Amino acid sequence: MATFKTHVALRVTDLERSIAFYQVLFGLAPVKHKPDYAKFDVDNPGINLTLNVSDAIDAHGALSHLGVQVDSTEGVRDAIARFQSAGLETLEEHNTDCCYALQDKVWVSDPDGNRWEIFVVKVADTAPEKTVVVGTVQAQAACCT
Repeated sequence: MATFKTHVALRVTDLERSIAFYQVLFGLAPVKHKPDYAKFDVDNPGINLTLNVSDAIDAHGALSHLGVQVDSTEGVRDAIARFQSAGLETLEEHNTDCCYALQDKVWVSDPDGNRWEIFVVKVADTAPEKTVVVGTVQAQAACCT
């Protein structure tokens, strides 16, 4: 069976700052680094990410955000610790009903404002017209805010 890997190419205005961010996000160094280009070849999640220097980036184009789904809340907590130890600003959401699924997640933004979420799905399908209650935390249905 063939192995597939998603390719994402991002325009960046400051290659070195972007490389530093993505090293923290993925926990590895780029496999290729040129004056106007860097490539990360990540096995888990399977992604070929390239950073291409650009003079200008269209703010808020068609891209909403990017994300990595992990298999546990512990994976989200590990990402939070990694991001905070690198001095990145994080936004945490616990037991949030997002995109009709109950999730824990953490958000970070790269130097050019691309938003990334690291998330775990705790309940795969929630009713859009209802509020999900877990323990003492209540989350209203909203998608990836």
